[in-house]
Amino acid sequence: MGAAAQPVSVQAVQQRDVRVLVNAIGSIAAANTAVVHTQVDGVLQALHFKEGQPVRAGQGLAQIDPQPFQIALVQAQGALTRDQALLRNAQLDLKRYRDLLAKDAAPAQQVDTQEALVQQLQGTVLADQAGVDNAKLQLSYTHVVAPISGLAGLKQADLGNNVHASDTNGLVSITQTQPVNVVFAVPESRLPRIRQQLQAQAKLRVEAWDQDQKTLLAVGQVASTDNAIDPTTGTIRIKAMFPNKDNSLFPNQFVNVKLQLDTLSAALAVSSAAVQRGAPGTFVYVVDNDSVVSLRKVTVGSTDGDWTAVQGDLKAGERVVVDGADRLRDGAKVQVIEATKQTPGDAKAIAHKHGASAAQGAASAGERPRWMDHVPPEMQDKLKAMSPEDRKAWFQKQRSQAN
Repeated sequence: MGAAAQPVSVQAVQQRDVRVLVNAIGSIAAANTAVVHTQVDGVLQALHFKEGQPVRAGQGLAQIDPQPFQIALVQAQGALTRDQALLRNAQLDLKRYRDLLAKDAAPAQQVDTQEALVQQLQGTVLADQAGVDNAKLQLSYTHVVAPISGLAGLKQADLGNNVHASDTNGLVSITQTQPVNVVFAVPESRLPRIRQQLQAQAKLRVEAWDQDQKTLLAVGQVASTDNAIDPTTGTIRIKAMFPNKDNSLFPNQFVNVKLQLDTLSAALAVSSAAVQRGAPGTFVYVVDNDSVVSLRKVTVGSTDGDWTAVQGDLKAGERVVVDGADRLRDGAKVQVIEATKQTPGDAKAIAHKHGASAAQGAASAGERPRWMDHVPPEMQDKLKAMSPEDRKAWFQKQRSQAN
């Protein structure tokens, strides 16, 4: 390398909106979960659902052998028909006795007895009618339907099994996943702001990210809070609702949650990679026009993605070191690696690798980084022949020797 200046990557300080986020770990909870039990005992004849597939409320799920219940219905209808006939005959006799009583041809006691018989048969007919209705109801239970819409789980009984209403696992479970809830806990210090926003009917945005926090799975909003703070952890549980129309969230799944409490408008922000921590506290390295770095202490605020809100002796447009600051000191001379002609993908590679990946990215784009002008021609050929790991090790060694 030959020069004492250390190669670094820089990024300008910006004035931008920064979201105030609260990070947490949450678990997915189905809006409703139903374990479908049979309401009558019998032989399972058919299953009308596919495991893991969506079902609709009222959709037929299974068929139980209906023959025993059809026979019971016929028996109940027969008893009703018989007792209805007895009632009609008793009512005709009562009419005759009343006519005879009016002509003093029959005793009053006989009329009273016949009236009691008619009332008794009327009660019997009502009981028979209830028996018919119950038999019809039991027969309808042989056709098992879904109580809610959702995703069907794994079947708990096979065709030909004798199923019972008392079976613990039922036939199948259904989880309602549209919408779905995410339950997570946040520090109690955040509760006043959350309650204030909810009382103002503001929609608090909640993001669900995968375990690596690289993929945004879904976006929802806060639905409610728990009614008490957990004294053992000092946190309050929050429930957020997600439409989950693409079923990207699954019950009992763990996700990383980002709750947006507020937005800092026009805040001074730097790349999160620029923030350094050490003996002076929290600071950044600012590169002036003479390629000399100066240490500036800052107070770190909210972090939103790759940007962090800061307060300190900074101005929008100043350049701060985002890579290569590990060996820097206040007043050190640096060489800024710029990638003005690279594509966005190449520029990102140079900013993060400034050496091995930079050479590789520039070569693939057909461009030559400016800092390669300081490498001897014979070394350039050797660098091109090296593997990316060897190139990176070589640049790190050169930096170490320069310092």
